[in-house]
Amino acid sequence: MSLYPSYFNETHEIARHSARQFVTREVLPHINDWEEAGTFPREIYEKAANAGLLGVGYPEALGGTGEDIFLKIAMTEEIMRSGSGGFAASLGSLDIALPPIVKWGSDDLRQRYAVPTLQGKMIAALAITEPSGGSDVAGLKTRAERVGDDYVVNGSKIYITSGIRADFYVTAVRTGGPGYAGISLLVIDRNAPGVSTGKPLRKMGWWASDTAEVFFDDVKVPASNLIGSENAGFLLIMSNFQMERLNLSIMANMTSTLALEESLRWAKEREAFGKHLGRMPIIRHKLADMATRLEASREFTYRVAARMSEGIPSLKEVSMAKNFATQVSDFVTTEAVQIFGGMGYMRESLVERLYRDNRILSIGGGTYEIMNEVIAKQLDL
Repeated sequence: MSLYPSYFNETHEIARHSARQFVTREVLPHINDWEEAGTFPREIYEKAANAGLLGVGYPEALGGTGEDIFLKIAMTEEIMRSGSGGFAASLGSLDIALPPIVKWGSDDLRQRYAVPTLQGKMIAALAITEPSGGSDVAGLKTRAERVGDDYVVNGSKIYITSGIRADFYVTAVRTGGPGYAGISLLVIDRNAPGVSTGKPLRKMGWWASDTAEVFFDDVKVPASNLIGSENAGFLLIMSNFQMERLNLSIMANMTSTLALEESLRWAKEREAFGKHLGRMPIIRHKLADMATRLEASREFTYRVAARMSEGIPSLKEVSMAKNFATQVSDFVTTEAVQIFGGMGYMRESLVERLYRDNRILSIGGGTYEIMNEVIAKQLDL
């Protein structure tokens, strides 16, 4: 039975159980090694697809299960039980790359890229961020010049999740003048002449996720690989951000959940000064505060997801949910390390990884400061 019956039905819980079995069987025995290696086997994508993890939220005609936000949330929560935000991010890189193709791409693009990606046979990456600016999407400089039936692309992208082994990049390029109105989205094949990547970027957290800088040097891209209309890419990018921000809220809440669960276990097992930590008021009150903030964040995030599921505009609310969830995960992971003491600083401790992985959540998908600006604009200031 679901702990949140107003949001999750029996189908969601059956799928959740199946996803948890997959993570327990295929991921948890290896995740520490994958973290140290900075990657995980490519075959996991196909295994995840066969287990029904990749197609959630995508049209049945393309091999998905249909749109269901809370089914997607259940899957994300269980994948996060791997204890590795990097694994979840890299396995889920399709969820930030495929939506523009599915919603606005041609039938040919959907068949060539979306279908095999949902089958786990191709890996997708979204390439927007550039070395010259992160959150300033309107200022991107990667250029695509139309030459006959092709675009010729020059420029570079950075911090691209799944960037090393992606088979294709959904890439933001400048096809017009400066600003928002000159941006388009192109699908660029990894094996196209002129496409290259740097060495895997070394990060504070998300170690199991390969992250790369991608270079485009006179890359010819068929004009048929344009998603939607030329110079209309910025709207496509912005619409994609809403689900990404909801997903990051879920990841933050699950990071808090795992940190709290580990802290509760430690408080019951660890003895100091002749008694368990859980018997000490200062620790008990820390745990109570952690649990209270997490419960409030999770309930608010689910409420925002319910609004989005009903088609209610929720730009302000999802921005609030992301900021609040990441504030809570900042607090909970910090307190978890404190409760663990010296062991919380050791690499063998899950809370150490959660603490590191958490830091990116208030940066990715729009920084905390950008979210506050979005919220302020919605307040008619």
